[in-house]
Amino acid sequence: LNPKDGWAVQRVYTDDGSLDETMAVKDGEVVLVPRGHHPCGAPHGFELYYLNVMAGPRRNWRFVAAPEVEGIG
Repeated sequence: LNPKDGWAVQRVYTDDGSLDETMAVKDGEVVLVPRGHHPCGAPHGFELYYLNVMAGPRRNWRFVAAPEVEGIG
């Protein structure tokens, strides 16, 4: 984040609602995304660099748009 004392918002959720967490994230923090969608954003005035890293025995990128944003484009 720029500036370093800025913050962002991260939501991790599934279509069926079995996982739905929203959190404030600060510079250098990590969010575990076990499954589902994971949008993030920063408020006006903050710059956010977001990096996805895959871990585990199977690493397949499977991009699936959340149903509520499929038609946006």
